[in-house]
Amino acid sequence: MQGGSRVDILKVGKLDSDILEKIVFGNIRYKSADVIKRAGLGEDCAVMDFGEYDCIVSTDPITATPNEIGKLAVYISCNDIASNGIEPFALTMSVLLPKGTTEEEVELIMKQAGEAAMDLEVEIVGGHTEITTAVVRPVIVSTVFGKSLRGESQTCDLMSEGDLICVTKDLALEGTAIIVGDHEDIMSKVLSEDEIKQAKSFMDSISVVKDGVLAGSIGTHGMHDVTEGGILGAVWEMCMNSKLGAVIYEDEIPLNDITKKVMKYLDVDPLKMISSGSMVMAISKDKKRAMEEAFKDAGIGFSVIGEIVDEKEGIVLKSGESSSPVSPPQSDEIYSALSKLENMKKL
Repeated sequence: MQGGSRVDILKVGKLDSDILEKIVFGNIRYKSADVIKRAGLGEDCAVMDFGEYDCIVSTDPITATPNEIGKLAVYISCNDIASNGIEPFALTMSVLLPKGTTEEEVELIMKQAGEAAMDLEVEIVGGHTEITTAVVRPVIVSTVFGKSLRGESQTCDLMSEGDLICVTKDLALEGTAIIVGDHEDIMSKVLSEDEIKQAKSFMDSISVVKDGVLAGSIGTHGMHDVTEGGILGAVWEMCMNSKLGAVIYEDEIPLNDITKKVMKYLDVDPLKMISSGSMVMAISKDKKRAMEEAFKDAGIGFSVIGEIVDEKEGIVLKSGESSSPVSPPQSDEIYSALSKLENMKKL
């Protein structure tokens, strides 16, 4: 207590949705006539009027892990542009490094970023790099740019009752890769050597640029890169943005067997685990067959996991005959998992 007033300490991770609405979005007051789609819950990107074209922009930080941070900084941010069905073409990176960082470590980060950018054909056009006592491990904030002809960008405003909720690949691949990559010694008690190798390789599957552009070419009613908050958080944000409800079928959610082992061992919920590598989308039922065939031909997993319903029905997770309401996303399960692993190391 200070001066009789309460001081609220915020949890680690993304801010809760109510705080975002009240404190963050509530203080963004100026509205430019050149902004078509602005900041809001469930919106990965801003869209701005560039005459004949739309400019699509998104910013994301990488903070949860130092492993392969250069690669993550490119892939994760580019995923957001792809959630609008658009290819990214350029990015900037602000790289903040802790005291004691070596020249070799900086080179490794930039080599990772350069290779990822080459893979996606995205140019790193600027940014900032410094050593600072403000951080205790590397932090990278990337801003990515995409462009499209006017009106081609796809957002969750298009969602409607009866749409199918679909995801690409398995969920929680990123969380699994971070946990196993950062704590291989502990996870070796649960996983075989081959499983550890496979889990670490999940980091090679975190780009959804191909997923988003492919889905966008067929037509969606909105997409969302599944990042912090997991699949439940992503669907919740999409529904809040569109003022709709959803029924999610837990038995239809795709999870790798290795992920199931890791999450069970740490007693964390994979449906609330950071899941870059998966794109969630709303599509009309008449697009289902075309989507399934296109993703099969591309060798990318594609699953229907639910349906959009009226807002009055809420957002619920169904498991067999039972159902439970989906709450607003809280701190991602990755932080709980990493905290438990750090405590295990102290024992």
